[in-house]
Amino acid sequence: MASIFGHSIVGFTLAKVIDNRNTKLLLFAAIVSTILPDLDVIGFKFGVPYKHPMGHRGFSHSILFSIVWAFILMFLFGKKNKLIWFLVIFLSTLSHGILDAMTSGGRGVGFLIPFNNNRFFFPFRNIKVSPIGIEKFFSEWGVQVILSELKYVFIPCFLIFGIRFLIRSNNS
Repeated sequence: MASIFGHSIVGFTLAKVIDNRNTKLLLFAAIVSTILPDLDVIGFKFGVPYKHPMGHRGFSHSILFSIVWAFILMFLFGKKNKLIWFLVIFLSTLSHGILDAMTSGGRGVGFLIPFNNNRFFFPFRNIKVSPIGIEKFFSEWGVQVILSELKYVFIPCFLIFGIRFLIRSNNS
């Protein structure tokens, strides 16, 4: 998986770029949604195997989960801007699996669960896989993860912010 930092910056970027009003609740929900799929690691404690549909990088990383989660938050919180809420939450949640499919480790992402239990990676896999657990993150391995995310996640997000800023400046 990518780190909590890499996932979070994507949700932050999506919320800021898509929602012109920059509501704090949507921003918070987008960031939480980028992290939410990794709650599936709890399954390890209960003996759920990695390759099980409910295992790590399984259903909670799927397209269907992203759609269902986006609908739930849209109906709960997207009173006036349902389409914006759906789009931001769907893309934020889906981005988690997309980043994980670009990492150097793991066994792939179950994008199509429950319809197909196969796990997938993208051909581009240069983001270093983050260790599971805080103590392992504060190591040489964690530094490598952050450096790869700076290059492949943070810099692209900052470029998107810059482009969005220039577009808004020219339209004002």
